[in-house]
Amino acid sequence: MNKCLNIVVGVSGGIAAYKACGLVRIFKELGHNVTVVPTPSALQFVGAATFEALSGNRVSTTVFEAVDEVQHVRVGQEADLVVIAPATADVMARLVAGRADDLLTATCLVATCPIVVAPAMHTEMWNNAATVANVQTLRSRGVTVLDPAYGRLTGKDSGPGRLPEPIQIANLALTAHSVGGFSRDMEGKKVLITAGGTQENLDPVRYLGNRSSGRQGFALAEIAAQRGAQVTIIAGSTDALETPCGATVVKVSSAREMAAAVDERAEGANVIIMAAAVADFRPETEAGAKLKKGSDDDSLHTLRLVENPDILAGTVERRKRGEIGECIIVGFAAETGSDTQSPLELAQAKLARKGCDLLMCNQVGKGKVFGQLDNAGWLLSPGAEPVEVPSGTKFEVASKILDEVVGKDILPS
Repeated sequence: MNKCLNIVVGVSGGIAAYKACGLVRIFKELGHNVTVVPTPSALQFVGAATFEALSGNRVSTTVFEAVDEVQHVRVGQEADLVVIAPATADVMARLVAGRADDLLTATCLVATCPIVVAPAMHTEMWNNAATVANVQTLRSRGVTVLDPAYGRLTGKDSGPGRLPEPIQIANLALTAHSVGGFSRDMEGKKVLITAGGTQENLDPVRYLGNRSSGRQGFALAEIAAQRGAQVTIIAGSTDALETPCGATVVKVSSAREMAAAVDERAEGANVIIMAAAVADFRPETEAGAKLKKGSDDDSLHTLRLVENPDILAGTVERRKRGEIGECIIVGFAAETGSDTQSPLELAQAKLARKGCDLLMCNQVGKGKVFGQLDNAGWLLSPGAEPVEVPSGTKFEVASKILDEVVGKDILPS
């Protein structure tokens, strides 16, 4: 768990201001101290009493309150992280201009900690040349401006400009604080990611599966998208996870379906990350009706398995044959170790067999990795010493993996 941070949650005047309540609650449940600083117009949507009840701290909008405590300076000086959610086009324009005409903009002008801005507005406003320029300016100054989600806006409109869900903002903001913000070093790159587990049917009711939640793959997608990438996720069985902002999700079930989806979409990808937990085997036959207890059929007592396609090795082979173009291919190795070899040794052998450019090794087991919020392990590259990935959230681990990807000289242009 992150250490206790002093987090300022700025709220500007848009209909999405109600989502800030969920964001405050998440930060509080994680043990952080939260001060809500709304703009005066934000209080037209959510009252100060609500923010005070959720945060446990007083709410102010003006530089003329608590003057004896120099509040307009103190709040920013004491902040470890500032998160503005939602951020309207107006607030971003005032941040660019260096305005300090309310407590929120004054706080941002004083703050030396990471500032994360989560825009929310209609698509036309998001795409307006003035807003585009303001976003670029803020990013050039070190402010992390998140890309908005695609979805339903005020009224009947849909498109880019929707505020991400509170849990997404919280995860991204805390990761930005941990890793020092997100650079746009993957701008325009096409990234294909597999995530989650596969399900191999025994009959219409039952299947063989695993404990993968898909969290690591989705975290990779969230971070890659915020670093500017065009992301497609091929998702098997996952927990109920929010779609990463700007990403396209393709749902599959079995290993063969996932292999077909990868084959179809690998061409043109600059980076392919195989984070899914793909079943190595599937039942030789799938029953057409539910298998019943007490049957005299001896075949029910013996489950015959056949191997599934090796998606990682197959993709590497297709690259060798020139079928998908140059790209970086990243694999994952979920290892428990054996009587004679450690998880790292098994992963090193897998790297040699598969021929990928980078391999993330996890030590899995009861209460480790699958379904958990944290991860750890080693990053392996051919001819290089293993790079230890210390324990951290799956978003922090995703940032580390993508740092290694971007740092490779072979990243296609």
